Formats: sequence, C-alpha cells, structure tokens
Amino acid sequence: MDKEKMAKKAMRGDTKAYGELIHLYQEYLYSVAFLHVKNEQTALDMVSECIIKGYENIGRLREPKYFRTWMTRILLNAINDYYRKNPVCAVYEDAYLAITESPNAGISPEEKIDLYQAVDALPPRYKTIIILQYFENLKISEIAFALDIPEGSVKAYSHRAKEKLRQYLKEDYLYV
Repeated sequence: MDKEKMAKKAMRGDTKAYGELIHLYQEYLYSVAFLHVKNEQTALDMVSECIIKGYENIGRLREPKYFRTWMTRILLNAINDYYRKNPVCAVYEDAYLAITESPNAGISPEEKIDLYQAVDALPPRYKTIIILQYFENLKISEIAFALDIPEGSVKAYSHRAKEKLRQYLKEDYLYV
C-alpha cells in the first residue's frame, strides 16, 4: 500500500496504518531530532513526543501526501519546546561517537565535528533549514510546508545560512 493511502486510512482512525507510517519514518524522525539535540536519549524522547502528538492530531492533517512534512513540523515544535524549557547547550559526546563511527568518504571526523558545531552555531531558523535541506534532503516546498513559511523565505534563509557557515568554517571541505 502506498504512503498516501496509509495516511488517508490513519486520518480516518486506522491505528495500524498510523503505526505502519511511523515505522516507515522512524529513522528519518530520529535523524532530524538527533541533528538538532545531539543526544541519543533526548532525540528518542522528542520522536516519542512527536509520535504521540501526531496520533492525537492526525485528524488535523489536511493533505495525506504531506504526512512526513506534517510530522516534521510536529517534531520541530517539540524540539523548540524542549529548548525553551532547557536552554543549556547541547553536548557533543554522542555526536562525536556517531560521527567517528560512521564512515563518510571525503570528510574527516574532525571536519564533521566542525561542521556540526558550525550548524549548531547558526540561528535556529537557519539551522533548521540547513538540517532539513542538506542532512535530510527535503525539497524547498517540503521545508516551506513543514515550517509554515513561504518558499522564498526558505530559499533566502538557506542562502544566508550557507554564507554564515562559510564564515564559520573558512575551509574548502564544505560544498553547500
């Protein structure tokens, strides 16, 4: 069954369809959360909160084809709430372990840490757009929907964020 049909079923109250959709997107949701909070347990907590809120509000989903971006919006709201309640900076220990244990040709572990720290230093709106665009490969239209902002704003924020990253990094290894 395709994802849009499953989303339609979930919108009508089919818990099995909702569960199947969550199963399909759980790694994606975790990845987005982890890139924001840099802590495995906190990322899992954010995803759990997102899943519960999504289930409680599935009837509010307007377009079944946007289920993933709708869930992304819920997740980002949960992350923003977390940061409002816990303004302490994220710890890099889990991120360092994740980075150094996953090989990625062309970028050393040190460069990856520099990149993640530079992304973390971005203002929140820029950080979110860079994570969704380059780490999660969302399209401009999907990001605009998830953040509830115009596509032009997404493009402008992305451009500004890349300029800031270039300033932070001042290295040739980052090609964004």
